[in-house]
Amino acid sequence: MNAKLEKALAEVVRRNAGEPEFHQAVTEVFESLAVIVERYPDYADAALIERLCEPERQIIFRVPWIDDAGQVHVNRGFRVQYSSVLGPYKGGLRFHPSVNLSIVKFLGFEQIFKNSLTGLPIGGGKGGADFDPKGRSDFEVLRFCQSFMTELYRHIGEYTDVPAGDIGVGGREIGYLFGQYKRLTNTHESGVLTGKGLSWGGSQVRKEATGYGLAYFVSNMLAAENDSFDGKRVTVSGSGNVAIYAIEKVQQLGGLVVACSDSNSYVVDEDGIDLDVLKDIKEVRRGRLSEYTEQRPNAHVVEGGSVWDVACDVALPCATQNELDDEAAETLVRGGTTIVAEGANMPVTPRATAVFEKASVRFAPGKAANAGGVATSALEMQQNASRDSWHFDYTDQRLASIMSDIFDRCRDSADEYGRPYDYALGANIAGFTKVADAMIATGVI
Repeated sequence: MNAKLEKALAEVVRRNAGEPEFHQAVTEVFESLAVIVERYPDYADAALIERLCEPERQIIFRVPWIDDAGQVHVNRGFRVQYSSVLGPYKGGLRFHPSVNLSIVKFLGFEQIFKNSLTGLPIGGGKGGADFDPKGRSDFEVLRFCQSFMTELYRHIGEYTDVPAGDIGVGGREIGYLFGQYKRLTNTHESGVLTGKGLSWGGSQVRKEATGYGLAYFVSNMLAAENDSFDGKRVTVSGSGNVAIYAIEKVQQLGGLVVACSDSNSYVVDEDGIDLDVLKDIKEVRRGRLSEYTEQRPNAHVVEGGSVWDVACDVALPCATQNELDDEAAETLVRGGTTIVAEGANMPVTPRATAVFEKASVRFAPGKAANAGGVATSALEMQQNASRDSWHFDYTDQRLASIMSDIFDRCRDSADEYGRPYDYALGANIAGFTKVADAMIATGVI
């Protein structure tokens, strides 16, 4: 890392004390930018990098709500509107007890480059609250969402900021949020939120998009080396939306998904994960993965432990940040893993990434590999703007095409800088240059 980048990084750490996830995300990008700043020094001038690391706006607010027993609770809500140079802020809302400013900022910072890579006119932002919807009744979730939107609505709009879902925010929560937005604004502004239900402005494939897009990206990685998913053993962490639909598309493309996990356990099914059973447990009953063997007795569940202990050719971490550490990475390498692609946001630690690099394991960062979700959100925005609705197959084809384009941008940028197959470097450079050029063209903003 050159002197200008080191100085900028030190200032980011100083000004954002106590935010380790944000520091990690910025450091990872800066390590890639060293080669581009060396070739094009202008990118380090005019405080461009410093401006890029400072959100345009950070909103923190109180969210009071009442549970079913009449007790008042207070949570904290966030919306970090990071960069609008390419378009309206775009990024999900996360409801989880771990949510804090550091996590929202790291997610928002990553979102800038992820959205840039899609080639679509969307900026970067992220938000959420330290609220846990697990174990709460529908009415409790409704009351929380209404209180959350009562503040958030002032700061969003289809030409300003377009939130979507993330961990803890699915179709139910988006519906409650959208209903409150309509109620407060007296408008049916369908483009203000994405991830909506199909009957009220949503897009086909949006539910499947992040998982499908991940599988499409890996398929492109394999094709670049004259390979495919056929006969590949695949392990997926998580069993939420991203994991489920990554499993579905990998199976459609010929892969054999032998394991997945939740926060309590992981399941191994050598015949391949049964999606009907998994969807019933997680999407219908909202149950635990330990129930899987009730319908698939030949499978086995491991309480605790690590899903990365299961030998595989392709590993897809789809749960949460920093879930795959260097010890797990070493286990995967010993088990013969050749590709790791992030379905979650920053699930692989820096030390684990170094293990994969040393072992020549192909690694795809989340800002590229899981960009299918936000890409299809942007397609939902297009349909809302034109008062149109596209068929599933057409939207799926658009998604596959976008993911192929993202892969090409990552590969071409890595090749340009003499680092073939370094998709993390390629993603950071390709995402950064588009944003940086737009910032230069629009002056000091």
